[in-house]
Amino acid sequence: MTTVVCPGSFDPITLGHLDVVRRAATMFDDVVVGVAKNPGKSGLLDLETRAELVRAAVFSAAQNEPAMAGVRVAVVPGLLVDFCREVGAVAVVKGLRGGADFDAEQPMALMNRHLSGVETIFLPGDQRYAHVASSLVKDIARHGGPVEDLVPAGVTAALKSALGQPPTGS
Repeated sequence: MTTVVCPGSFDPITLGHLDVVRRAATMFDDVVVGVAKNPGKSGLLDLETRAELVRAAVFSAAQNEPAMAGVRVAVVPGLLVDFCREVGAVAVVKGLRGGADFDAEQPMALMNRHLSGVETIFLPGDQRYAHVASSLVKDIARHGGPVEDLVPAGVTAALKSALGQPPTGS
């Protein structure tokens, strides 16, 4: 069985993230979506909320997509390379929307390989989601804009709650 990790802060998870996980699941037997705390980012949603939203997105048939077989979700408690060892992952899978993502991800991939030998596989993101970033989704939500078509079911309500906004329809 080939295990890989799809890591991210997922603050919040987007349809672009799900696209990468879904495609990784077609290539590998076991995909662990690793929800991590990124000390370089100020998070809006707490770690457990993010993990629950990822679980709900992965295990539901929302958005007219089937549930994802061979995918599980776990919190990354520390270094990604240690987590990869714990779950027996042979590689890390990361999605790339464009060159800026590659520029940010390449040093991390090289360091992960240096520390542990684990390789990183880059998947080009689906162009339908090239403009979708968690930071942009949060910014739109902060200003009361619509994000329902950018995120899985349940995420909009979690964002509104975290931002102290009334639920949709109120």
